[in-house]
Amino acid sequence: MCTQEAFQAQRSQLVGLLVSGSLEGFESVLDWLLSWDVLSWEDYESLSLVGQPLSHLARHLLDTVWKKGAWGCEQLVAAVREAQADSQSPELPGHWDPHSPQPAQDLQSHRPAIVRRLYSHVEGVLDLAHERGFISRYECDEIRLPIFTSSQRARRLLDLATVKANGLAAFLLQHVQELPVLLALPFQDAACKKFMSKLRTTVSAQSRFLNTYDGAENLCLEEIYTENVLEIRTELGMAGPPQQSPATLGLEELFSTRGHLNKDADTVLVVGEAGSGKSTLLQQLHLLWAAGRDFQEFLFVFPFSCRQLQCLAKPLSVRALLFEHCCWPDLGQQDVFQFLLDHPDRVLLTFDGFDEFRFRFTDGERHCSPTDPTSVQNLLFNLLQGNLLKNARKVLTSRPDAVSALLRKYVHTEFTLKGFSEEGIELYLRKCHREPGLADRLISLLRATSALHGLCHLPVFSWMVSKCHQELLLQGGGSPKTTTDMYLLILQHFLLHASPPDSAPGGLEPGLLRGRLPTLLHLGQLALWGLGTCCYVFSAKQLQAAHVDSEDISLGFLVRAKRAVPGSAPPMEFLHITFQCFFAAFYLVLSADVPPSSLRYLFSCGRPGSSLLARLLPAMCVQGSRCKEDSVEALLQEAEPHNLQITAAFLAGLLSREHRGLLAKCQGSETALRQRQACARWCLARSLHKHFHSIPPAVAGEAKSMHAMPGFIWLIRSLYEMQEERLAQEAVRGLDVGHLKLTFCSVGPAECAAMAFVLRHLRRPVALQLDHNSVGDVGVEQLLPCLSVCTALYLRDNNISDRGICQLIERALHCEQLQKLALGNNHITAAGAVVLAQGLRANTSLQFLGFWGNKVGDKGAQALAEALGNHPSLKWLSLVGNSIGSAGAQALAVMLEKNVALEELCLEENHLQDEGVCSLAEGLQRNSSLKVLKLSNNCITYRGAEALLQTLERNDTILEVWLRGNTFSPEEIEKLSHRDARLLL
Repeated sequence: MCTQEAFQAQRSQLVGLLVSGSLEGFESVLDWLLSWDVLSWEDYESLSLVGQPLSHLARHLLDTVWKKGAWGCEQLVAAVREAQADSQSPELPGHWDPHSPQPAQDLQSHRPAIVRRLYSHVEGVLDLAHERGFISRYECDEIRLPIFTSSQRARRLLDLATVKANGLAAFLLQHVQELPVLLALPFQDAACKKFMSKLRTTVSAQSRFLNTYDGAENLCLEEIYTENVLEIRTELGMAGPPQQSPATLGLEELFSTRGHLNKDADTVLVVGEAGSGKSTLLQQLHLLWAAGRDFQEFLFVFPFSCRQLQCLAKPLSVRALLFEHCCWPDLGQQDVFQFLLDHPDRVLLTFDGFDEFRFRFTDGERHCSPTDPTSVQNLLFNLLQGNLLKNARKVLTSRPDAVSALLRKYVHTEFTLKGFSEEGIELYLRKCHREPGLADRLISLLRATSALHGLCHLPVFSWMVSKCHQELLLQGGGSPKTTTDMYLLILQHFLLHASPPDSAPGGLEPGLLRGRLPTLLHLGQLALWGLGTCCYVFSAKQLQAAHVDSEDISLGFLVRAKRAVPGSAPPMEFLHITFQCFFAAFYLVLSADVPPSSLRYLFSCGRPGSSLLARLLPAMCVQGSRCKEDSVEALLQEAEPHNLQITAAFLAGLLSREHRGLLAKCQGSETALRQRQACARWCLARSLHKHFHSIPPAVAGEAKSMHAMPGFIWLIRSLYEMQEERLAQEAVRGLDVGHLKLTFCSVGPAECAAMAFVLRHLRRPVALQLDHNSVGDVGVEQLLPCLSVCTALYLRDNNISDRGICQLIERALHCEQLQKLALGNNHITAAGAVVLAQGLRANTSLQFLGFWGNKVGDKGAQALAEALGNHPSLKWLSLVGNSIGSAGAQALAVMLEKNVALEELCLEENHLQDEGVCSLAEGLQRNSSLKVLKLSNNCITYRGAEALLQTLERNDTILEVWLRGNTFSPEEIEKLSHRDARLLL
């Protein structure tokens, strides 16, 4: 029995118990109390407010239960016990009548079991409920907000069913009963249970602290983790409705049923640039599983690092991989392994950093025996193909360049990790700096320096900003602009940290560098050797060979490798692959053992002819003579192209005028640095010229077009790092194209800054196409300097909001050469449309405006319509999928009465209905320019079509009216098509 007095006496302990877990645990307690009718619906709503601190909610729950007497207090204690038991059980027992006459009441009575059954399938259930008309698209989007976990989304769907009286509750009660039940653990064998416990403990210990970027301190991952922008990759060019921008997902949706490329495959692929947070995302997945907070459909999770797997020279089997290189069962090894083979659907394997695996993927050698040993690469490749542990889920992370078309054949779902959003940058900095006002000052600094802000979209740079916050705030207006600037700042931070307090200078001065130059060169030699041999984890013997001693390690750039076997001399690795590339570049610039001519091999990026950049360079740039083994030339020829690209950009930055003087004072020979700079400048300019000359001639009647590849982006980045206007002018002198296409090239704000720096020197105007990238609002700001040379700007699907539009319009619509602007599938609302409308009033050159897939609504459509009434040049306007209703259509009709230039108006996928169409038909009676009107999928009936037919009788200008996907019967379609062939039904 629990008296109210005892309950009150234990209040502080109960609060601590309720807040000791996550919000998920607290909501599980609410589930039980709601199912037992301890809480009323009003009580539950007051305890489910989004954004309230967990401690506040816990105290409010205790107050609520206290008022219900001793019985309520007893029930709360029981609910806490049940919720704790929930986290250990993969499936709760629960049976209900799927055809109950009171479905909403039954959903509440069986809520804990229904939430547990539903959470693994919530995405598919949401889609089905929307298809059947039970919930709107807006309600779906609200439930799918990335702040909610899968369990929270399941609860919000059940909450919605409680208040909707349209059959949603009955649908859920029946459909959830039909969902597959997660397999309960069907053994009494203590060996399996003990192994599960040991594996969770091991994975938890490996995942609890974030030390990837810092050897000086361990950061608690749970306190610092900030979600990145995670988008699902879909196939383009498929039949269906207009292409929508990729959905931004939460980590818990990694195994959702949406967007699969190959439904029979087992592998989930996560791609992202270096520093975008791939390793940290996997670490968070591991921690959530180990803590029992998510991904509980898997009973066993085995994490692996590809950079460490490639060091295994001895053949091994699946059993050896799982037990010897992840977690060893203390007893019953054969029983445990047999269970894994019998139930692979309860197993998850993660492989981090496939781009650091020196073996290229192939499916030429099948290996199907889980007990027979084979090479580590053959084992991994057959796991990814599903020849081994078929139906076990695998997650693979990689940089994009390492993913081949052949590998994608075996991928179930592909995600792109795009780094932090602007909100994510701010949230991360606030988590790092909880001191009053400090995070605000840092955020203000970033907003005032767009170049630095653009870099911070990669989490590795946000970490650097956090680490160097004192230096940045003291510098005032001298904030870093390039990637090299930022890495030199973090180098300064580490050097000062290792210096005696009384002797440390105030910045990165020659004396500071000169004092630790031997250490930096030792690290650089090790880094370069590692890149050339595809080695990223270094043994004690390898450290000794590079003359790296304990004093060098104490500087902090080398840290103990993760998942290292305990021992007296643990292997070491650089903080991050980009640091390894930075130190390799530092060595190439300052080592007396590096001949300047060897830098040509760096810019050839790999074996001659093996990569894009190698093909860009003239043959004279890389001689055919064989290089001495382990020489600088040999190492550069053998290194992976994507690592050489990063190294080349760092080298260009170190050789810039801003930094060359500092380095010359350290090394003592400015002549040698000038020789290296001359070689780098020559290679960069010649590479771009060669690329431009290789562009095929234009098709007759069309502008000459160049579809750039990521290698071209890195050449531009290297030019930007060098920060020489004259070199940029010389580099683009030979570019004679009318259309520069850079779609799907991972272009973010930093790349936009580099492109603007170079492309603004073009002598002839160009159409710049940047669709399907990560430009964002900050990237738009970075592009402004090159808008004057653009005849067209394509920014479709780039996460641009109203803020970005405000910056773009202020500059773009004053450029007389700009004729085409495509902003489809972004996040622009009515506010952005109003700003665009203001800009259009003073514009006389724009001919094409693509605005589909945004959210301008009626208000935005009205603003645009008012601005376009007298626009003299706009020929084509698309407002497809913008939630425009009859009010917006009425404003567009008034515009059509006045406008004499518009030839095509695209309004598909809106909510015009008959009322809006009738308004448009009336406006067309006074229009003599429009040739094509697209109204597909607008809920139009025969009445709306009849109004259009009456207009067509008097209007000979219109050639086509699209009406597909509206609400016509087959008989009406046949009748309408005979009345006027211009109706496309």
